[in-house]
Amino acid sequence: MKVHVIVLSLVSLLAFARPVLGGGNKEDKLSVSFHMETEATDNPKMIFPQLANGKKRFFTRSPEIATKDLVSFNTFPAQDGQDYGVIFKLKGSATNRFSALTTANQGRWMISQINGRVVDGVLIDKTVNDGFIVIWKGVALADIAMLDEQMPRIGLEGKKKK
Repeated sequence: MKVHVIVLSLVSLLAFARPVLGGGNKEDKLSVSFHMETEATDNPKMIFPQLANGKKRFFTRSPEIATKDLVSFNTFPAQDGQDYGVIFKLKGSATNRFSALTTANQGRWMISQINGRVVDGVLIDKTVNDGFIVIWKGVALADIAMLDEQMPRIGLEGKKKK
């Protein structure tokens, strides 16, 4: 009888462990990340190849800027007329980090990903310290809809959604 009580207790514990450990946190529906160009000789587990400006380049797997660093966003039609671009407002700590990153990496490429899909790349040609980061093209309407669920538009920070 004692063994049955112990087994039943363990089964109950395992059944309720996942919901309790989750703590009710809402799972992010969209991930946005920005990855810096690096050397092909870096640790192969920490880099991935990607074409940028017609040349095979290597980028860090670990993002320099990620969804958690973003406060708000706005969209605009991309120049090609096929899709959209997005401008993101960065948190204060990310603004400082991005400024240092663009100062130290002039002449290198940075690519952006949405849900792991590479959407755009830019050549860093100057320091960016205004607190904004841009994806110039490659963003679909479905991505924008998910962004709208996840964060406010620029200028509407702190306002409740209806």
